[in-house]
Amino acid sequence: IPDSGHKYYLQFTTEDYKSGENAGSCLATVLYRKTKSPPAVNIKCMPTKDQKQIEEADNRLYQKIRHQTKPVTGNNIPDSYGNIEPALEPVWALAVAGSSYIMWEKSTENLGYFMAQVKSAKQWVRKDDFIEFDYTVLLHEIPTQEIISCHMRLTWLPGQPLKVKYFCASENQGLEDGSGMESGSAAGILHERGANF
Repeated sequence: IPDSGHKYYLQFTTEDYKSGENAGSCLATVLYRKTKSPPAVNIKCMPTKDQKQIEEADNRLYQKIRHQTKPVTGNNIPDSYGNIEPALEPVWALAVAGSSYIMWEKSTENLGYFMAQVKSAKQWVRKDDFIEFDYTVLLHEIPTQEIISCHMRLTWLPGQPLKVKYFCASENQGLEDGSGMESGSAAGILHERGANF
């Protein structure tokens, strides 16, 4: 698109990060603007599970975290052998969802990211029903092969948007704040700026 950037049309399938099962198919358009702002994404997905199944899975994840006897903490998830302790799988699941926002925000036509590891995770005790975690996540930048460390604070309640604030050590910019627009798996993410931890 002249004076705007490159627009891509994509058709792809998604899979459950844990089971590897087909989670649905999507159609998307992605516009990479000439400026450094995040790409403009318009996406429509047809999940293989109905909304009730998705809500039930979200509630199971929420209940696992909510009913711990003490706040959850963890380091090096997965470990150097690629293993994740079963008790830390819900912590990992939330980190995957939250870090996907950071990866979307930072990606360009020439740079992509994968979450390599959760270096640390700490749950905050709240008086309301929300779950809140501080994470340090390591993102693998492609094709540079750099590892980027990001601090991420994530707040979530089933049926409410996933909220993510982050700061990456390699950046000189201020904190970023993002909010999901769908319940559960952080589908459809909205961007807001200027928030503080």
